[in-house]
Amino acid sequence: MISRLPMVTAWSQLSSSRRREAVAGYLFISPWLIGFIVFFVGPIIASFILSFTSWNIVGAPEWVGFENYQTIFTNDDRFIKAVQVTLTYSIFYLPLEVACGIGLAVLMNQKLRGIGIFRTLYYMPYVVPQVAAALVWVWMLNQRYGVVNTVLSWGGIEGPNWMGSPSWVMPSFIIIALWGVGGSAIIYLAGLQNIPEVFYEAATVDGANRFQKFFRITLPLLSPTIFFQVVLGLIGVFQTFTPAFVAAGTSGGPLQSGLFYMLYLYNRGFVTLRMGYASALAWILTVFILAVTILVLRSSRYWVHYEADRSMNK
Repeated sequence: MISRLPMVTAWSQLSSSRRREAVAGYLFISPWLIGFIVFFVGPIIASFILSFTSWNIVGAPEWVGFENYQTIFTNDDRFIKAVQVTLTYSIFYLPLEVACGIGLAVLMNQKLRGIGIFRTLYYMPYVVPQVAAALVWVWMLNQRYGVVNTVLSWGGIEGPNWMGSPSWVMPSFIIIALWGVGGSAIIYLAGLQNIPEVFYEAATVDGANRFQKFFRITLPLLSPTIFFQVVLGLIGVFQTFTPAFVAAGTSGGPLQSGLFYMLYLYNRGFVTLRMGYASALAWILTVFILAVTILVLRSSRYWVHYEADRSMNK
């Protein structure tokens, strides 16, 4: 017992010092920690509980169990429409976003004088507030006095009713979204500049042309960046709201052709004041995004290639 006393004393002193460091550390991060709990964790837990209730924001929530979820899946045509619109948008937009982003990044990766100015210009639309960008595009796509139809008329082409025709609403939203592709292009550019030049030099010695270099070197070694962008794109595309709200309004445009999932969720929560129903919609979206993200993560082993793995295989 006597021999253990110094050890116990030293341990208690060390623990006390570490406790003081821990307290100081938690005090420093407490503003962020409190904000995270109050504004992130708290609302998540509250929305999960509210998804099992009927609540109009004004009165007290009434417990209804799984009634909201049952109604959504069995008796809600607008839910089906919102899912169709969002999936259609994601199917067409995501591949175009990846292709345009990579193509723009390849152009911006050229060693030309003043290329930094072009990189800045292409990136600027990404930092423009979405509300302002959507308002400008609504004006540009106007059928009568919009810039787009005016330019088309110069070539003898009669421009469509972009935001007024059900068949043209979805292409309009895709165009609006692709206008800010410079943000993802910068990420792809960073990925391109991370590819060692030695691979291209070796391919040149072997007689490879530009297309062979692109498909045999650039795309495989850029696949981690593509994977990163696809995951973020999937998460973001299912949460499309601002352009739809500004351009199509709460109704979703003609024949609800612009009724995105988040717009429908907003309608249920803040227009019809069915906050419990909206919370159920939010959790359905959360589970769906989680499932899709897991599928993409598991598929990465088949198409994502890393330079280290490549070198080890050689």
